[in-house]
Amino acid sequence: MLQIQNYLNGQLVPPLTSRYLDNVEPATGQVYGLIPDSGPDDVAAAVAAAEAALPAWRALSAEDRGRLLVRIADLIDANLERLAEAESRDNGKPLSLARVMDIPRAASNFHFFGTAAGHFATEAHVQDGVAVNYTVRHPVGVVGCISPWNLPLYLFTWKIAPALAVGCCVVAKPSEITPATAFLLSELCIEAGLPAGVLNIIHGNGPNCGQAIVEHPGIKAISFTGGTATGRHLARTAAPMFKKLSLELGGKNPNIIFADCDLATAVRTSIRSSFANQGQICLCGSRLFIERPIYEQFKAEFLQQLAEQRVGDPQEASTTQGALVSEAHLHKVLAYIELAKEEGGRLLAGGQRVQVPGRCAEGYFLAPTVFENLPFDCRTNQEEIFGPVVTLTPFDTEEEVLSMANSTDYGLSATLWTRDIQRAHRVAHALHSGIVWINTWLHRDLRTPFGGMKNSGVGREGGLEALRFFTEAQNVCVKL
Repeated sequence: MLQIQNYLNGQLVPPLTSRYLDNVEPATGQVYGLIPDSGPDDVAAAVAAAEAALPAWRALSAEDRGRLLVRIADLIDANLERLAEAESRDNGKPLSLARVMDIPRAASNFHFFGTAAGHFATEAHVQDGVAVNYTVRHPVGVVGCISPWNLPLYLFTWKIAPALAVGCCVVAKPSEITPATAFLLSELCIEAGLPAGVLNIIHGNGPNCGQAIVEHPGIKAISFTGGTATGRHLARTAAPMFKKLSLELGGKNPNIIFADCDLATAVRTSIRSSFANQGQICLCGSRLFIERPIYEQFKAEFLQQLAEQRVGDPQEASTTQGALVSEAHLHKVLAYIELAKEEGGRLLAGGQRVQVPGRCAEGYFLAPTVFENLPFDCRTNQEEIFGPVVTLTPFDTEEEVLSMANSTDYGLSATLWTRDIQRAHRVAHALHSGIVWINTWLHRDLRTPFGGMKNSGVGREGGLEALRFFTEAQNVCVKL
């Protein structure tokens, strides 16, 4: 049985609480490991270690910090299979998905920010014959990074890497539901020679461990990805302490398909954008709006391709849909399916738990589910389900679909499909979404800002936005 430990001041250590939580494999429903149930004392020790390491780390050149981050990236690449297997077992996602998305992206995060740190330029403003103003960016200090369970190592490293790159020290908490790859990252950081205390990974739940990170006065900034309700609670704690906040929260993303689209590509990609990672990606397009002339054709082809998806053991190569992350989350999604029926939805596919024989007989599997005939403003179409459940809705005009697409409290991402270049830009600019994909989905460039509008969050991650977040700008004025 795997017993995970905290990574504190360069060493793997048990929690000061001496308490552990069960770690459950979603595909089997069985406990397969233990994780620390850390508390405020563990967090305080991590902050103390980070504060002690901070002067030397921030004094290190950007190039030297970058070399260490690139070394970690190389170790992630070298351990791809081990990390992918751990991610799949811990999360329930297909092993094939972890191999091609989660683990390679984690390596890319460290490599990108390791090299970006050396190109993070300062600014200068010359007042002719009067003065020169130049802007210096200093690391904010010790920061807290709290990441979710859906893309565990992918999103964990996306927060940690830019913070380390600019000279901050980090106290990080992965989700207690999916801690395995964060623990393996601890081992790789030790192997890479990362100085003690620069990164500290503390495992535990939200109320005991996460709250202690947010509350600790030594932590100057918080980067959080998770649910909107949790983000709201976190902000109530951190804002009065004047901590910097980056909150990447929920989404209820529209996928708009115009009649002039490349239908084959739109259908094929929409299957992926609806059900990748069992619909447990904040960027999944769960509300599909299809222009009426192609509605029936799109629906028929979408359902035909959906029938080819295979729900099964995440370890098997033929599996395209793995297990939901936990029993509690499975029941939450099933409750939304019942709600959709109560709201008048017509069930077109799925809607039921799937029994996978053999070792996965007790796993948390759910058939990909499709509804139509639901009002755009019903709860099913307004609230984040975060599972393999989507709705199909026809539309007649551009104005109508924009009204429906923008009707939720969320504004994370949107996708639209059209061959009309003018319409593509016009609709993209009218969507209340932080990210808009045109004729593609989940195409990411690490240089670009990432984040949402409305209840989907505060601030931006990625690229220079992440480097700016973990620094404080200082203006220096020199009289000529």
